[in-house]
Amino acid sequence: MRPSLVIVGAGPRGTGLLERIAANAPELYGGSGLDIHLVDPYPPGAGRIWREEQSRLLWMNSEAQDVTMFTDETVDMAGPVLEGPTLHAWASLDGRTFADRPRQGAYLRWVYERAVAALPPGIRVHHHARRALRVGGPREGRQQVWLEGRPLPLLADLVVLALGHLDAELDDEQRELAAYADAHGLVHLPPDFTADSDLSALEAGEAVLVRGFGLAFVDLMVLLTEGRGGRYEGETYHPSGREPILYVGSRRGVPYHSKIGYDWTGDRPPLPRFFGPAEIDGLLARPEGFDFRRDVWPLVEKELGFAHYHRLFTTHPERTRIAWSDFEEKYALGDGADIEALVASAVPDPADRLDLAALDHPLAGVRHTSHEELQTGLRTYIEEDLRRRHNPARSQDLAVFLGLLSVYGQLVRLGDIGSWWHGFFSYLASGPPGPRLRQMLALSRAGILQFMGADMTVTAEDGVFRAGSATVPGATVEARALVEARLPHPTVERTRDTLLRELYADGAAATSEGLLAVDPADGRILDRSGAPHPRRFALGPHTDARGSGAFTRPRTGGPAFRQNDATARAALAFLGALSCRAAA
Repeated sequence: MRPSLVIVGAGPRGTGLLERIAANAPELYGGSGLDIHLVDPYPPGAGRIWREEQSRLLWMNSEAQDVTMFTDETVDMAGPVLEGPTLHAWASLDGRTFADRPRQGAYLRWVYERAVAALPPGIRVHHHARRALRVGGPREGRQQVWLEGRPLPLLADLVVLALGHLDAELDDEQRELAAYADAHGLVHLPPDFTADSDLSALEAGEAVLVRGFGLAFVDLMVLLTEGRGGRYEGETYHPSGREPILYVGSRRGVPYHSKIGYDWTGDRPPLPRFFGPAEIDGLLARPEGFDFRRDVWPLVEKELGFAHYHRLFTTHPERTRIAWSDFEEKYALGDGADIEALVASAVPDPADRLDLAALDHPLAGVRHTSHEELQTGLRTYIEEDLRRRHNPARSQDLAVFLGLLSVYGQLVRLGDIGSWWHGFFSYLASGPPGPRLRQMLALSRAGILQFMGADMTVTAEDGVFRAGSATVPGATVEARALVEARLPHPTVERTRDTLLRELYADGAAATSEGLLAVDPADGRILDRSGAPHPRRFALGPHTDARGSGAFTRPRTGGPAFRQNDATARAALAFLGALSCRAAA
């Protein structure tokens, strides 16, 4: 029998793995043949999230020049570099364009087709447009992958789970809200991928409470305004009359920061400086383990501060009081209060200082006396954010962004560090394009979008949903519809993916956050004793080796590329040895 590899998930992660298999096969696989089975009900390349059959009103959240599926010399990997075009080069787009998602789906389909064409003769790819239901088989023998609607399993010498973003069962709060909605004839839309949500129950002119102010909300806003026939002329929104009225709030009470609207010039900050491989090695070597807030965050904060002040001092020295060399020396030796005092004395303008706590809680202590006053205040906040994020004189913000990318690349080695960091990274580094925030302003002025403020609360009582916030004490809004504008948070126990759930029930290890535990070296799935499974691998956001979720920017080291390469090489080495034994 020919060796067989099953990859469950044919979206960007499965496609990236296939590209690395094609790159490494000439060196590592000398077998006479190999069957690769891709299992995914959605089209290979794009998968579910990036499928070409979705609204062109929905954009990518990265500029086209910042999206690539191909490695370069900055990736720390054993396999060969096979360069390829970024999205903007492939699609002949302006590099600063935020392409629509169907365009990215077409790019991913092309990458997939190119990877298949690059495979050596004898390696065949078979796509099964079905869902994988479960994986069975002995640790030292062939695995069985059972597919929906197929009486016999696929037989596999190795299985790789590249499942991508998954749906989740409702948690206790969401079940209670859903039951209340059913009992009182209300509308409750739980966390979901907005492009897949049925929004038809949200009626024209009705009040809709929206909890969540991130990227899922942006998609919701677009589909319920332009998607219903509204249009923009400059800074003015012209309603179609079919829009609901959106009352949006969240923990922070503000949208994610705008994408930065200028290019980098000059030397980049020399990163990593205070949070690199040596610091990660030290954290991993601690016999008692580590706590993120106590042990990791101070290092991250110092690294981001270094990036910020390196840029400020070297590019805008007129806004500082001492030489960079003096500041750098004292910064390196200090921590906590020492650094605060140093910054206060050396950087006179508070707007030039980096205050991560204030960034994370932008409305802390802010109180408004009326709902109308809050609307004016939030519009001012968004306008100021747009001005700053498009002003190259504030390019230390872009340096912090580069620092965040560097930190993320290091944090992957620590495994599951909890959800707070991922949310903070997205809020600061992965916000919407500037035009989306300008649309928010236009919708606010048109009365279609109403801001609720920070620490939004939602209760279900008196036959309605009722929302309030800390920003306007005592003020509430009632509505018959509630939308949870955030992505599902699946765990190995609450995921709707039966394969992953049964894998966990069968003994696979998971972290306290419910992520599948994998060997950081090559992605092999760990059991609860910590032993890696010899024939099962996993990559992506359902694992404790998850990355930021964004596509890799060119020349940034690409942790996902490194992981894909390591898994591809481990799989090919195993399958190659198996093929040799069979031939012998």
